[in-house]
Amino acid sequence: MELTAVDGPDGAATDDGDRPAWDSKIQYVLAQVGFSVGLGNVWRFPYLCHQNGGGAFMLLYVFLLVVVGVPLFFMELAAGQSIRQGSIGVWKHISPKLGGIGYSSCMVCFYVALYYNVIIAWSLFYMGNSFQYPLPWEKCPTNVTSNDTVKECAGSSPTSYFWFRKALNITNSIEESGEFNPIMTGCLLAAWAIVALAMIKGIKSSAKVMYFSSIFPYVVLFIFLIRGLLLDGALEGITYMFYPKLEIWGNVQVWRQAATQVFFALGLGYGSVIAYSSYNPVNNNCHRDALMVSCINFMTSVLASLVVFIVLGFRAKNIALRCVAEYVCLYVNTVTLAEYREWYHLYSYMVDPKVTDCSLEQEMNKGVEGTGLAFIAFTEVMAFFPASPFWSTLFFLMLLNLGLSTMFGTMQGILTPLMDNFSLLGRHRTLLTVSSCALGFIIGLLFTQRSGNYFVTMFDDYSATLPLVIVVIFETISVAWVYGTDRFLDDIEVMLKWRPPVVYKYLWKYVCLLAMVSLLAASLLRMVFKGPTYTAWNQSTASEMTLEYPGWALAMIIMLVVFASLPVPVSYIYSLVKNRWVRGTPSQVEVGQEMRRELYTKCSSTEQPESHFHPVHFREDEVHPRPAFLSVGNEHYRLLSQEEDEEEQDTGM
Repeated sequence: MELTAVDGPDGAATDDGDRPAWDSKIQYVLAQVGFSVGLGNVWRFPYLCHQNGGGAFMLLYVFLLVVVGVPLFFMELAAGQSIRQGSIGVWKHISPKLGGIGYSSCMVCFYVALYYNVIIAWSLFYMGNSFQYPLPWEKCPTNVTSNDTVKECAGSSPTSYFWFRKALNITNSIEESGEFNPIMTGCLLAAWAIVALAMIKGIKSSAKVMYFSSIFPYVVLFIFLIRGLLLDGALEGITYMFYPKLEIWGNVQVWRQAATQVFFALGLGYGSVIAYSSYNPVNNNCHRDALMVSCINFMTSVLASLVVFIVLGFRAKNIALRCVAEYVCLYVNTVTLAEYREWYHLYSYMVDPKVTDCSLEQEMNKGVEGTGLAFIAFTEVMAFFPASPFWSTLFFLMLLNLGLSTMFGTMQGILTPLMDNFSLLGRHRTLLTVSSCALGFIIGLLFTQRSGNYFVTMFDDYSATLPLVIVVIFETISVAWVYGTDRFLDDIEVMLKWRPPVVYKYLWKYVCLLAMVSLLAASLLRMVFKGPTYTAWNQSTASEMTLEYPGWALAMIIMLVVFASLPVPVSYIYSLVKNRWVRGTPSQVEVGQEMRRELYTKCSSTEQPESHFHPVHFREDEVHPRPAFLSVGNEHYRLLSQEEDEEEQDTGM
């Protein structure tokens, strides 16, 4: 007898011989690290540390990473590696009713890819403007007619003015759409072109780009760390970062934020982790990979936080010293910050109420998050550096590479499941890649209008969070309760040649599932009671303000969440209905049983004649007869021709 592969749901053979594979282990690790380490490590994690107790938040993050993050990451790696399919195929393999989990992952990946590439476009714009001296955001421009400083810039800062007015040309609210921003539209087209070219040959082409895009950000972070340690205020920034405030552990919202950051930092639920691991050999040590990638991810977050807090410390020190310089000539002849604050403490009741104590801690407490950190705070600091264009170019090139490495993983989470489950798409990989990028650019034009930044905020806050948590909840239920943790550990033992610790069984069945359900409940309650809001820029006051979304925007948020979550129940109901319909047609069942008797023969004369009878083609509603999770393929056989049969008899087989 000869082993054959099982046909896919649409008739496409899933023979692993034609499946692409990583050229080396280092290539695979760089791809996983590049996907998990993204812009969130640079501007989201430092902000959460900044707002939630510094060192105390890090301890809480490590605890949740160990008991929730690593087990779920290991589960996705093992599932993808054992079945060697994308996210749709993996969950269909457990049960056809669960195929919707993979489709939901693809939907969320598409949402994220839409707005994530806009951030890459912003990085391209800033990098292009860094090749000039002085940098265009160093000073406020002057009004040509009155020869005065532009009022909007004078009321804010040069970096804020350049970001909101020159880069985005933003409107006052999401209800004022405005025309398209032609420069940002061109940058978005360039960003999608880079992604398409890098992925046009699948992992063979994107993996080569990974060698640079995954390693270069670490080089830049270490350069900024060394340069930052020489700045005045670096020590104050590091002290602020690591000083623990243990009382935050009693705040439920801090736990929610830490769990959410663990969740997104590892890229759980996107399907990209499953897609990347499906290109591994079956005997790869995925347990070690899970521990290694998780540790690298956390250490990268700590490294990025060090750089950010050093920069924020330097920025706060400069603002405080400018404050002292403004008031010192009026009231006192001291020059140091400490002397000024001591004088203010003693004589504050005698001076004008507008005079402040020039507190460095107060400046550090002004949390800067996301785009505000990268495109306002960092650009302001780099303007003080000697050779500022060099540092600015280096920084935005780092952001570009961080964004691209994550984009490659996100797009892989879309393309791999589709090519695995639809043979037509699998045969036209290049066309599918280019078409997906073209569609992403067309829909992405929503973000290049003047109000586009508000839609980026909407997608970032709501389009991925709830659907991804729902996806991971169903993934955990599928493995822990539908398939069974003992069977799953048995299959991992077959792959790794050793059995993982039994603690994973209880983490998957109870701890991870409870944590995900609690995170979903906390997120829903916060959304209901607080209400969705966004931060808008008011041109007349040159300041930010918090606004509520209008009715149509709330409807859009609900639609985004529903469309991403809908495939899970729809697939389940469809499978149930189809299964009942098939059961109601006994003639087809009888025909199928007759075909099985004709197509198959036994493997060994010492076993029962029907012990190895398995169908070549499975209907989507049937339960696969094999007891193992691994798709090793050694239980599927086909009838040999008469000549081949005689040849085996001659050799005594």
